[in-house]
Amino acid sequence: MNDARILVILPALNEGRSIARTLRGIREQLPGAELLVVNDGSSDDTTAEARRSGAQVLELPYNLGIGAAVQAGFQFALANDYDIVLRNDGDGQHAPENNSVLLARLAADDADVVIGSRFIDERGDYGTPLMRRLGSAILARLLSTIIGQRVTDPTSGCSAFNRGAIKLFAGAYPHDYPEPEAIVMLHRSGLRQVEAPVRMIPRQHGDSSITPLRSVYYMIKVILAILINLLRRPHLES
Repeated sequence: MNDARILVILPALNEGRSIARTLRGIREQLPGAELLVVNDGSSDDTTAEARRSGAQVLELPYNLGIGAAVQAGFQFALANDYDIVLRNDGDGQHAPENNSVLLARLAADDADVVIGSRFIDERGDYGTPLMRRLGSAILARLLSTIIGQRVTDPTSGCSAFNRGAIKLFAGAYPHDYPEPEAIVMLHRSGLRQVEAPVRMIPRQHGDSSITPLRSVYYMIKVILAILINLLRRPHLES
């Protein structure tokens, strides 16, 4: 692990007021990691702030959505021969020390992916709105049944991936609301995933795009997508 090339991917949309602080926190915790901001069509100064903070920036031509932004990061990692990818969000809601927890679990466990969960010990969540928490609980129960192991935080965007998972997701990654579908993809591809406790912190700037009504829409849409994808042939990592 000490010799591993580590890339932290941060998809970002109009996070100019948050990205510098987010990058600074990650670098303080992981000075040896390289940082990649995937600018998903921002109209503000996200790119300038990220470059000023010393990060590499991958510019998407226009807003393609979170799934496409994350997959672009995986493709960058595969093309540039990184050993491990850490995924954080550009809004700074993932506490910087989470990355060390994920890396330690990846090194200690025979797993391909470590997913950070704010709900394992109920101390990592700063207060998810009720409708989102309910939707997450329903998805968690469905995914636990499908993959045969406990899932507690199916929408987590804080994770660590080894080379096998990088290759899988560089080739195929869900594009709309990707995290729950990605859990099923990992399972069907024969890659092992585990959870580790992480901490979320309140957003400092801007507002979440997921309203209570969108939470219901999100849950229904993702459940349908998961059930449909179960009928397809799995993506096999080779």
